[in-house]
Amino acid sequence: MRLISLEHGKWAYRADFALYACAIVILAVALAVATPRAEAAQAALLVLGGVAAWSLLEYLLHRFVLHGVRPFSDWHAQHHKRPTALIYTPTVISATLIFVLMFLPALALGNLWIGCALTLGLVGGDFLYAITHHATHHWHTENAWVRRRQRSHAVHHSTATRAGNYGVTSGLWDRVFGSANG
Repeated sequence: MRLISLEHGKWAYRADFALYACAIVILAVALAVATPRAEAAQAALLVLGGVAAWSLLEYLLHRFVLHGVRPFSDWHAQHHKRPTALIYTPTVISATLIFVLMFLPALALGNLWIGCALTLGLVGGDFLYAITHHATHHWHTENAWVRRRQRSHAVHHSTATRAGNYGVTSGLWDRVFGSANG
């Protein structure tokens, strides 16, 4: 078995969700219990800001990195060829990127609580993205919001339309940047 693979088995795929859910709970509890009172409001706003920032980051990464920068675009093309395959960024890579590109810069901008709060928001947003993306390909539901996201993402995967619909959790940024389709 390869240590790093884009395609996951069912258990590894589920373990990735469980790992990030645990990280979110641990960060949330740590912030709730140990954040100094004077920084609690700021920490809460940074968590919410991190979730909101993730929405834009998700759009930008999907549009410009996954559809424009090799080797990421080659890897992402595998997902487009087999949309129900359990293809996802290996946990060791995603966790490293989160630590280096999210936590360390947030820590450098403030202190440990600011770093943890912003990271919690960004990881929480990424977790919502992962669940939503999984739902777009694997869930059969009558939930209106999920159905809208499924339709939008199906258009994104369609070769019959121009490129667009890069937002998975939201169509906001596709509307803002003119990449919304159907």
